[in-house]
Amino acid sequence: MAVANNNPSTETIAQRAKNELREYALLSLYLFVCFGALILYKAAILGEEGISYLPSGLAAIKALILAKFIMLGQMIRLGDRRGGGRIAYVIAYKALLYLILLLVLSVLEEVVVGLIHGRSVAASLAEFGGAKLPQTLATSLIMLLILIPYLASRELNVALGEGRLWTLLLERRDGPRSAGLTAIARESGPTNPSDHPYQ
Repeated sequence: MAVANNNPSTETIAQRAKNELREYALLSLYLFVCFGALILYKAAILGEEGISYLPSGLAAIKALILAKFIMLGQMIRLGDRRGGGRIAYVIAYKALLYLILLLVLSVLEEVVVGLIHGRSVAASLAEFGGAKLPQTLATSLIMLLILIPYLASRELNVALGEGRLWTLLLERRDGPRSAGLTAIARESGPTNPSDHPYQ
């Protein structure tokens, strides 16, 4: 006979772990699609030059690693201590902070991998500069563009109320002005811009 668990702290921890695992899976999938598209584009360009390039599993590995780094940033509440502000500024500010975090952790990852394979720290760091500097800058810009939609969806979800963003996106619209959308917008908070938390 099963005994019900009435310990709220245990249930809260279990629910939180489930939510974090689901968010990690969705974030990994989002990054995988982005990286996969970029790799296919690069493969197509190199293929026109007669160069074969299609690294197996690279997009999935990078997506899993970077998703873990981003979740780490969320765990330490990166950018949340700045306080209020317009939501566009908050998104841009957090995107820059997360980009810096990803770059630092990626450099540390390369250094550790280099040490495992017998390379010096200087040799590993040199791969991010010199002739590869333009590629590093381009990759950083692409990563910033990938981060902005993800962080925007999170901030909009907070501003509208937990779960309401996805309700707005997935609700069927019968006309230019859906009654359901209007009702949710009305429930999401004050319509006066001066009363909005992001000011």
